[in-house]
Amino acid sequence: MHIGIAGNIGSGKTTLTRKLSEHYGWTPKFEAVSYNPYLEDYYKDIPRWSYNLETYFLAQRFKDLLEISHSSDVIIQDRTIMEGVNIFVTNNLALGNLSQRDYDTYMEIYNLMMSMVSLPDLLIYLKSSVPHLVYQIQKRGREYEKSISIEYLSGLNERYEKWIDSYKGRILIIDADNLDFENRPEDFAFITDKIDAELYGLF
Repeated sequence: MHIGIAGNIGSGKTTLTRKLSEHYGWTPKFEAVSYNPYLEDYYKDIPRWSYNLETYFLAQRFKDLLEISHSSDVIIQDRTIMEGVNIFVTNNLALGNLSQRDYDTYMEIYNLMMSMVSLPDLLIYLKSSVPHLVYQIQKRGREYEKSISIEYLSGLNERYEKWIDSYKGRILIIDADNLDFENRPEDFAFITDKIDAELYGLF
């Protein structure tokens, strides 16, 4: 089984992936952030490095999907391959950070990849407002994220909402603004109850 965690920068995807993997005994697949060779350059000069960064992410996520497709484990994935396309790449194209030529090349690669894999069995979307995202980003204090603008986060959030509205697979939407599932057990239990109901029909 493949479960994907989707959400904007700072929504809590990595934390929730870790906690759910520990709670259920699922195998986690974490997003390649700490060792992506383009990430710091990207936030310094987004137009120059957009194609490089997104193509690197695409390759890593496709590797993960191939591993997931051959695994008998329940895999929980921190950010899905679909978000790279429907959110970040599309947003950078609209902002002029990505050329039409690079976008077309990227989409050709992506469509070929998606012809070989399936959607997650369940997608969990952490829905967050921009103020909540800003608070979370400031709280974790990653140096390369300090230059992220409100406009950029807002644009991503709008694209997340459009994508989720049109998503064809099985989905569970969690409003994350008023939840602290890392530090409040009752908030984490709220999420696991929803997952149990969705996957096992217990509630």
